Amino acid sequence: MGEKIVMITGATRGLGRGMARGFASRGNIVAITGRDAAQLGEVVGEIERAGGKGIALECDHRDDTSVERAFARLAERTEGRLDVLVNNAAAVYGQDLVAPGGFWEKPIRLADMIDVGLRSSYVASYHAAPLMVAAGRGLIASISFYGAVSYFHGPAYGAAKAGTDKMTADMAIDLAPHGVAAVSFWPGFILTDAVRAMPPEMIPDELRAMLPHWETPEFSGLVLDRLAEDSSLASLSGKAVIGAELAERYGIRDTDGKQPLSYRTSMGAPLTFLAPPAHPSE
Repeated sequence: MGEKIVMITGATRGLGRGMARGFASRGNIVAITGRDAAQLGEVVGEIERAGGKGIALECDHRDDTSVERAFARLAERTEGRLDVLVNNAAAVYGQDLVAPGGFWEKPIRLADMIDVGLRSSYVASYHAAPLMVAAGRGLIASISFYGAVSYFHGPAYGAAKAGTDKMTADMAIDLAPHGVAAVSFWPGFILTDAVRAMPPEMIPDELRAMLPHWETPEFSGLVLDRLAEDSSLASLSGKAVIGAELAERYGIRDTDGKQPLSYRTSMGAPLTFLAPPAHPSE
């Protein structure tokens, strides 16, 4: 496919920021959204140092008008072209999520991830779809996780992820006649910049033992970049796909050389729900 135009929502930190670098390393134009202009500028610098071209789009995904403006600015910069949308923006309050107790004992703001997470992915897809339909091609990838089908961080998190998977399945039906694909993308546990920056003495022993198996965020960008080029992409549209399994299919390793793990079995994902295990790409 050559140079792609990619938009990643919520890309000023965490998985989104790393995915931007991963896509950039393949020579793509990467548009990123975020609320902080200074952070957006930092990420654009990282994108360009990685070998891509960056477009910063200030956007608050709680505000539909702000999202509409961001897509209008993108269309102006790219002459209406968008090849890949990665719905990554999410309201995640880490300390609240992992706190002990039932959902009624935690702050009600945890429900925000249904708004900025599930709903915001719908709104961004709403604006991306016309650009892709006009071109007769494109990929909408919405970030989900194993919590869609197993207990992980409680009902608000689970509802957001399960809703993302169902939303994706239904979007794929609408998009199929127009040559556009939609997938729900499940990464593994992510070695974000913040995790990598933690002093070793601050990391609990149990977590330290797990970190060598965690994926870099760049890895997800590399896998999604290749997925967008897959000649059999239409057969995966509407499905929840596991990044680690797609990587095996495409012969992709993480940036540190490891082959990331699929948690299909250990995290309770039913074998009939997801895309079939990896096979060599033709």
